[in-house]
Amino acid sequence: MVTSLLLDLPLYALIALPVVGALLAWPAARWHADAPRWVSLATLAALTLMTLPWLFASAGDASPWLAEFRAPWMPRFGIGFNLAMDGLAALLILLTAVLGLAAVLCSWREIREQTGFFHANLLLNLAGVAGVFLATDLMLFFICWEAMLVPMFLLILLWGHGAGQPRGRVYAAMKFFVFTQASGLLMLVAILAMGWWHAELTGRWSFEYTDWLALSLPHDVAQWLMLGFFVAFAVKLPAFPVHSWLPDAHSQAPTAGSVILAGVLLKTGAFGLIRYGINLFPEPAAAFAPVAMALGVAGILYGAALAMTQTDIKRFVAYTSVSHMGFVLLGAYAGTETALQGVMVLLLAHGLSTGALFILCGALYERLHTREFGRMGGIAARAPRYATALVFFSVASLGMPGTGNFIAEFLILAGSFPVAPWPTAVGATGLIVAAVYSLIVVQRVLHGPPADDAPVQDLLPRERGTLAAALLLLVALGLFPQPLIDAARPALATTAALLPAGDAR
Repeated sequence: MVTSLLLDLPLYALIALPVVGALLAWPAARWHADAPRWVSLATLAALTLMTLPWLFASAGDASPWLAEFRAPWMPRFGIGFNLAMDGLAALLILLTAVLGLAAVLCSWREIREQTGFFHANLLLNLAGVAGVFLATDLMLFFICWEAMLVPMFLLILLWGHGAGQPRGRVYAAMKFFVFTQASGLLMLVAILAMGWWHAELTGRWSFEYTDWLALSLPHDVAQWLMLGFFVAFAVKLPAFPVHSWLPDAHSQAPTAGSVILAGVLLKTGAFGLIRYGINLFPEPAAAFAPVAMALGVAGILYGAALAMTQTDIKRFVAYTSVSHMGFVLLGAYAGTETALQGVMVLLLAHGLSTGALFILCGALYERLHTREFGRMGGIAARAPRYATALVFFSVASLGMPGTGNFIAEFLILAGSFPVAPWPTAVGATGLIVAAVYSLIVVQRVLHGPPADDAPVQDLLPRERGTLAAALLLLVALGLFPQPLIDAARPALATTAALLPAGDAR
């Protein structure tokens, strides 16, 4: 009964709910200091419950869309408020809601000023993300794409780290904004060009994804438009060499901002590459695949190499994300259904494991007031629960069997090797480097002589609960991935069929 009622809700409710929550959270601090936090928790818990039925409904459903919502908006220009849900979108919105809950919980003690405005920005950011996953009108998609950037910019700018170093916070926020805005404007040009070409070829303007799938563009035009989309999504992923904004953003962002940035915003880049960069331009994407896969392999090795040289724990985790997202690029352009399934699992597993690592970074900063490895050491003896959590999520991130990360990397490599053996073999060496840098961080933080003998508070019940939930979800994803793979199978099978394995590789 409840499931049926939730499925009957219009899709725009998944976007409207965080917006309403943001409008309530902003003034809520006037009533009680913790009121914005409780409003955010309630909003994101409701979003999680609203999304779960769609996940169950997607299992075994081979139809392209589970539900659609269409409303006219600017019919003269062929722009509509068009939304659609498939299994892949359901999984990513569920990840967004779960990590949103984790972000609220991990910021409980960290954010002391302007808590209402902070939680309003957090919820507005997640509303934009939900819109990105649901929008099928590309102008609406672009508006949601831009809408999720401004709140993140404010989260970094107003609540970032760097006490006594406001210039670093401003620099990181501006760099994030410039990179994402510049690439977004390039995508806007490509979107407008696609709308114009649709009008030229059919006699009417349209920005609807399903209409664009039927277009037959001149080859040269399709190549340039594909590149416009690719650059925009590669910056957000981020892919080598347009990744340099990410370490700066993470090093200055508050813990909640880093959790959302790594666990959610990066996934919009991967989603866009699959849904639009490949599906709309299958032939140019197949021709471009060797370059894209080479960039993925470069990102795997470059990110891993730089991670080993970091002295700041948040920059360390940021560079491991660059390395992991290289596997996403490799698997997406391999074009096989197995590799694409691995990409989907990696998006979920990376969101959980890296989000947990950033929560642990934030907890350590609250206790030691430093992120420098040289001022750590000996944490294992002083905070054993913290040490256990750090070891687990570090080895999960490198692909420990029994976790979702292992399943993801195995599927990507198994699906990519038949069509691109050399890039896959070189990229696989990144797993060896991952083991090295994971052991390095464990050694530097947990063992060796401590910088001082001051006691370190172990994980609080709130922190233990959040990390335990992430641990259980990662293990469940590693042991029982098939239901989630089945949920996303129709969407991924469509991409695999459009990008034939082996073409131009």
